[in-house]
Amino acid sequence: MKRFTSILILCFSLYHLSYSQQIKVYNFNEFESLIHKQTDSLYVVNFWATWCVPCVNELPAFNKMAAKYANKKLKVLMVSLDMPKHLESRLKPAITKYNIKSEVVLLDDPDFNSWINKVDPTWSGGIPATLIYSRKSRSFYEKGFEFEELDKIIQFKINEL
Repeated sequence: MKRFTSILILCFSLYHLSYSQQIKVYNFNEFESLIHKQTDSLYVVNFWATWCVPCVNELPAFNKMAAKYANKKLKVLMVSLDMPKHLESRLKPAITKYNIKSEVVLLDDPDFNSWINKVDPTWSGGIPATLIYSRKSRSFYEKGFEFEELDKIIQFKINEL
């Protein structure tokens, strides 16, 4: 019985840890400064949602990229466009399921037409979409990525820093 209790406590602890990541919820006005930082780092901002199959398919590429460049001046931000009511039921479980280690925020601003062009004037609003920027450059991609393509872009831009 003691062993069973220990296993039960361990399982509960692991469950709690997996869901303990605090997800900040922003409207666009609160979020906007996160896409205009002027530091010596390269920023990769990926717009995605748990219901978007191409978005979920590219998550391993972003995980691998974040791990590969963990010791470089690279910041990865995964911006969920899920509805806030799905934060607990979909978003947090997806973070665990897909082993997302990068920072995840939820952008809760349903007035897309008021802010999409502020992210990038070429963005139609489709996802997945990725903004990669630094003080020296700014690139926007409205598409999904495989690791190899994403890695080439990051290598080039890291070398520009």
